[in-house]
Amino acid sequence: MVVSRLALDHFRSWDHCLLDLAPGVTILQGANGLGKTNIVEALEVLATGSSHRATSSLPLVQRGHTQATIRANVSDEPDEPPTTIEATIRAKGANRARINGGSSRYMRDIAGMIPLVAFTPDDQRLVAGDPGARRQFMNQTASMLMRGYADQLQRFTHVAKQRAALLKQLGAAERGFDAYRDTALTGLEIWTGQYIELGLQLTRARIDLVERLQRPFADLVARLSGAGEQASLLYEPSFAEVLDGDDPAARISQHFQRLYAGEVARGQNLIGPQRDELVVQLNGMPAREFASNGEMWTLGLALKMAVYELLNQEYGTQPVVVLDDVFAQLDETRRAQILAFAQAQRQVIITVAAASDIPPIAGAHVIDVHDLRARMEHGEDA
Repeated sequence: MVVSRLALDHFRSWDHCLLDLAPGVTILQGANGLGKTNIVEALEVLATGSSHRATSSLPLVQRGHTQATIRANVSDEPDEPPTTIEATIRAKGANRARINGGSSRYMRDIAGMIPLVAFTPDDQRLVAGDPGARRQFMNQTASMLMRGYADQLQRFTHVAKQRAALLKQLGAAERGFDAYRDTALTGLEIWTGQYIELGLQLTRARIDLVERLQRPFADLVARLSGAGEQASLLYEPSFAEVLDGDDPAARISQHFQRLYAGEVARGQNLIGPQRDELVVQLNGMPAREFASNGEMWTLGLALKMAVYELLNQEYGTQPVVVLDDVFAQLDETRRAQILAFAQAQRQVIITVAAASDIPPIAGAHVIDVHDLRARMEHGEDA
């Protein structure tokens, strides 16, 4: 897969950006704050339907505007006409997508059309950070690898919000505002059934994803560490009933009956995929608690490289690789490892803050982001 052109309108700090790209290595060099990370983040949004840097669409839209647009021309082969993938990101409301200027679609319809793996300074958070970072990693990866996952996630998120709203309404009723209590109870039963059904679908998909990641992840850690370290992934769903036995939906429903008082008191869904955990283990111990800083970097790199291998197998084409400001964060050994990996890829986009951080890659095309921004402000093409 190769991205030949990327265009942004009102995305993050960019009023407008038009960038022509080519196979091989492209390096975006510029001081922090110029918007180089925003460029590669836009590609991440097109590839996965979301950004690891934002929990909503609002921060993705340039201040003072109601929506942003991302367009990319992509192709698998040099001689085939490119496909134009477009996303409209709204500060409020549903995001939409188009393919080759066709009819409006859901964002989930374009998830996976651009197989992409982004290596970022935040990768260490996949090991050391809170569970939310690992859930976001699972959601983005599954959205590219599994048809239908993005749709399931969107539907579950909607149902979870509706159910939480009813729990808050019932909490108010129990404090004396009970005019709509019976209606809320009936609605809660309906939403809970959908919540369990969709939650089970997500949980099973994540179990499958983690099982697929296990072998390449363990092999990569052993190779990258150079010391034969043993790494593994342990998925801990809050719908634990799905892991064994028959009729998990019935057992989860009984569990919700026991949780009812606590959920109403807090106005929250106390169990579900939004509370699941992915534990990264090193030599049988939780890496978050026992791994060194260097080991966490190795584990984070291995996770992303494992995703690359799965995408390569799934699509039969090398994914686009993004290296976002990682060289300044790595020691010489890990710089060499990721550099060797990058040089073997079909298309790599690298961001660096200082000229001294530009890696020694023959034939790399370097774009000065300061100059790029100046040309865009004067209405010139890149």
